[in-house]
Amino acid sequence: MNYRHHYHAGNYADVFKHVLLLQLIRAMQRKEKGFLYLDTHAGRGGYDLAVPSVLPDGREREPEHPAGIGRLWGAPAGLPAAIGDYLGLVRRFNERKGASELAGPQLSFYPGSPWIARLLLRPQDRMTLCELRADDAEALDFDFAREPGVKVLTLDGYTGLKAQLPPPEKRALVLIDPPFESKREFADIQRGVGEALRRLPGAVVAIWYPITERARTDEFQYALRDLAVPAVFAELTIAGDGSELRMKGCGLLVLNPPWQIETEFRAVLPALVERLRVDAGAGGIVRWLVPEK
Repeated sequence: MNYRHHYHAGNYADVFKHVLLLQLIRAMQRKEKGFLYLDTHAGRGGYDLAVPSVLPDGREREPEHPAGIGRLWGAPAGLPAAIGDYLGLVRRFNERKGASELAGPQLSFYPGSPWIARLLLRPQDRMTLCELRADDAEALDFDFAREPGVKVLTLDGYTGLKAQLPPPEKRALVLIDPPFESKREFADIQRGVGEALRRLPGAVVAIWYPITERARTDEFQYALRDLAVPAVFAELTIAGDGSELRMKGCGLLVLNPPWQIETEFRAVLPALVERLRVDAGAGGIVRWLVPEK
C-alpha cells in the first residue's frame, strides 16, 4: 500500500495517531528534563486541505479529512480532555496559517505529526525531523526554518535512528510512521527499532501501522516481543471484517511506554471509535504486548 502522509491528511488514522502522540508527549513532559522528539518519516509537516491530492497517474484522490478530523471539528462538549487538547492544537495550527482571518472557525489546514509535536514542545525539548523524499524535505525545511530547536534531515528515517541516538539529553521519544510502500517495511521497522534500543535502551518508541491483514500485523507484533522491553499497543478499527475497506483500522505500538499511558489510551479510545466508526463492526483495544515488570 502507499500511505504517503499528504494523501490522507486529517483522516481517521491521523486523528487516532495524533491524539495518542499528544498523550505521549505530555507524558514525557512530566519530567522537567528535556528530551529529543525524533520523527523518522515526517512528511511535509502540515497540509492545506483545500489543495487536492493528485496521484502519480494524474487522478485526484477523494479527500479523507471529512470522515476524520471533520467528524470532531466543532464537536459538542463532553469529549475526553486529550481529544479537546488535540482539537485545540489543530485550531492553533489553523490560526498560524491565517485560517482565522480567511474563514473564521472553518477547518482549512491540518498539522502533521511535526507540527503536533512542535506546538507542544518546551524550550528544553528538541526535535529532529527525517524525510527521505527531496520535495517533502524541502517543504519541511522551509516550514521550520525559523523554529528554534528543530533540525530537518533529508535522509532515510532508519538511518536517522543511528545518526541521532543517543541524544545529549539521554531521553527520546521516537515516532516511526512510514508510508508502507515497501513489502519489507515491517522488517525494516524491526531492525530500526532494534538499533534504536541498542543506542538508547530507555527510548520511548511509538510505531504506527495499518491494519490490512491481521496475520501480518500479529506476526509483526510477535517479532517485537523478542526485544524483551515493555510494550503496549492500541488499535482502532472503523469497520468490521465484512467491510470492503482495504484498511479497516490502524494501531500504535509503544515500546518503553511512559507510566500510566495505557490508562490514558483507554480513556480516549471509546470516543474515537464512536466518532470515527463506519459500521457496527468498529472497535478499539488497548493491550500489553510485553507487560511491565
